[in-house]
Amino acid sequence: MSDLGPTLQPLTGGHSGRTFLGEVGGERAVVRLYPPDDPRGDAAPEVDQAVLRLVRGLLPVPEVLEVRRADAATGRPGLLVTSWLPGERGDLVVERLTGADDTDGLRRLGGSTGGVAAALAGMPMLRPGPFVDAELAVGSFGDGGLDEWVDARLAHWPDAERVALAEVARRAQDLLDSVQRTCLVHSDLNPKNLLVDPDSLEVAGVLDWEFAHAGHPWTDLGNLLRFERDPSYVAGVLDAWTTRHGGSADALLEGARAADLWALVDLAARAGDNPVADRSASLLRAVAETGDTHARPRGA
Repeated sequence: MSDLGPTLQPLTGGHSGRTFLGEVGGERAVVRLYPPDDPRGDAAPEVDQAVLRLVRGLLPVPEVLEVRRADAATGRPGLLVTSWLPGERGDLVVERLTGADDTDGLRRLGGSTGGVAAALAGMPMLRPGPFVDAELAVGSFGDGGLDEWVDARLAHWPDAERVALAEVARRAQDLLDSVQRTCLVHSDLNPKNLLVDPDSLEVAGVLDWEFAHAGHPWTDLGNLLRFERDPSYVAGVLDAWTTRHGGSADALLEGARAADLWALVDLAARAGDNPVADRSASLLRAVAETGDTHARPRGA
């Protein structure tokens, strides 16, 4: 294994606690650890390596320097070592621009992040499913629609809320089914996982691909617009996507909200684990209460 320097420093921004800053050959590097009981199995580091190689040259991603499987027998974690990319974390850029009431900057940033989502939506896959090995073979997510997902993941919710949300989910699933195309999905494409050039506001790095899969073209768009709802930013995101793929901004936003329900339900089921899960649960309860996928919690 490469010499990663004397210490590994935890990187801020995520909730897994598995990503660290190290050093390889005198240069900064990023190390992601994979425990032997990783739910994706022992091939998880190799899957992430393969995804990064797939998109390299199409999107700004780090170079893979080393990969190693976990060893359950010894308890040794797997790892993926990549080059370090410069840039400011996207969520901090959004916060700064919002605080300065910089509508032009927010629209330009939205155009850059929306361009990443549009690029991913243009990378075709044959069918939806998780990646299961280093060849990016596609497995199965199983059968069932959004309403069944609501019932399965939110069984602990009060019946009235769950039934109301399931009705929203049925309508959303009908909308999603109107698009019969599958593409590469990052599945955690929010500003926190993007590095941004603070001057040009262009995306300089797309990070944290562990949830990547073959899925719906609107999924990444929904993630980008889940919490960042400044009108200028939203307009920039939608304009970048429709410029590349066509359609109207209003219809696209409806589709993005529908697609994001899959992730929101999963996150809401884990409320209490981290702030994002808590925030997602509040957002989803507002959707259930109003029947509107664009709803926001009171006071938000």
